[in-house]
Amino acid sequence: MANETVQGLKVAILVTDGFEEVELTEPRKALDQAGADTRVVSPKGDEVRGWNFTDWGQTLPVDLKLEEARSEDFDALLLPGGVINPDKLRIIPAAVAFVKAFFDAAKPVAAICHGPWTIIEADKARGRRMTSWPSVRADLRNAGADVVDQEAVVDGNLVTSRMPDDIPAFNREMIKLFAGARRQRQAA
Repeated sequence: MANETVQGLKVAILVTDGFEEVELTEPRKALDQAGADTRVVSPKGDEVRGWNFTDWGQTLPVDLKLEEARSEDFDALLLPGGVINPDKLRIIPAAVAFVKAFFDAAKPVAAICHGPWTIIEADKARGRRMTSWPSVRADLRNAGADVVDQEAVVDGNLVTSRMPDDIPAFNREMIKLFAGARRQRQAA
């Protein structure tokens, strides 16, 4: 990852309560260390609470309320998993629209674990090669995705990953994908 830079790239991290803590904190740390400007976007107010594998985890500040966020103001999107977080997000029309807007604008998206649920709800899984937490794979198949069991899968402007154990591979592929988007933005 040392050769890849996302310097100045603005990355939205869409979450609500119940995100799997390491699936936000570790990718965010990797992005921040590579020079990205990361922002937690949430339908919640001032803070969101993570899930730390088996119980509630830390609380993080919300940088931008979803109702005030515009996908045009960001270059890329990170969708952490956790069972609770994406299950809540996928029934919030504004959250689904936010995710859809990144795909419609061909901006890069990174989703881990249960994070692809919002991609399914945004109707952007069809025809994509993807992976996820095992219990989400049938949903992906039913949504028309080509599902594989690999630690990190890149398909065009999308990278997906299975679980917290895969975070090193997920971070590596996410940084590569987002850096490519940065190079394209600079060339335009």
